[in-house]
Amino acid sequence: MEFLTNTLGPFGPIIIVGALGVLMILAIIPLMLKQRDDPLEKLKRNEAGDGSKKQDRKEKLRRASANEKLAKYKTFLEPQNEEELAGIKLKLMQAGYQSRDAVRAFHLAQMLLGVVGLIGGVSYFMLTKAGTGASTQDTLMSILGPGAVGYFLPKYWITRRVESRKEEITQGFPDSLDMLLVCVEAGQSLDQSIVRVARELRASFPSLADEFEIVSYEMKAGKDKAAVLGDMGERCGVQDVASFVTVLIQSTTFGTSIAEALRVYAGEMRDKRVMRAEEAANKLPTKMTLATMMLTVPPLLIILVGPSVINITQLGQ
Repeated sequence: MEFLTNTLGPFGPIIIVGALGVLMILAIIPLMLKQRDDPLEKLKRNEAGDGSKKQDRKEKLRRASANEKLAKYKTFLEPQNEEELAGIKLKLMQAGYQSRDAVRAFHLAQMLLGVVGLIGGVSYFMLTKAGTGASTQDTLMSILGPGAVGYFLPKYWITRRVESRKEEITQGFPDSLDMLLVCVEAGQSLDQSIVRVARELRASFPSLADEFEIVSYEMKAGKDKAAVLGDMGERCGVQDVASFVTVLIQSTTFGTSIAEALRVYAGEMRDKRVMRAEEAANKLPTKMTLATMMLTVPPLLIILVGPSVINITQLGQ
């Protein structure tokens, strides 16, 4: 204890205990996460034999995860609560991560960055503040602060990506409706029109093009059209897309003209885009007032009052 105190300062024993705890966690996590193969799966593989290798391969491609290493640790990397798991999946889909391993990769990134930040905080404290007699608050902030930052960094990244993706979809949605209306009025079906719009929007609005492409694939797979459109509105998380989905579902249900519904809704979206642009333009003078005052008033005061101050100072001398 005296050696640790003399070497690392008054918090030397705490630092050593914390470092040992981190090392033990890193050593135990692989043992906790390692799982044995399911006996039922082994039995199925043994019963299938060599004659059904092709069928097993198809089943594996259809059901297995894209990353088998992450699939082994799914009980640790996925929330056990169904509502929490569904909420995280929806948020990752809105951020553009459609993979089935997205939730596991998200929690893995949180864990790894948190551990790396904790190790970095301990190293920083030992190199800079170990022998300076730092307080308990400074010690905790130096050690736990980087770990907390690393843990919450993936969540911050996902939140920013969701916002940017929603903004991109909102900007490109009126143009996509106009293109969809042109395709439908030209005689193409709704499925063909969605495929064409997805291809044309790829260069300017890739996020919206991805959503239309997913819709086209699900329709080709035979999924119900109302369910496909509803999933699109949920994935986008934009009110305009949700309203558009509702219009298409009602038009399909009641048998009305899809072209007429698209024409009316596309006109409303164009008007709404103009209103958003006018709103942003009206906010600009208010936002520039503070910057104008900070950049204009001080130089003006210096120019007007500066000579008088110099003259008064010279007369006082």
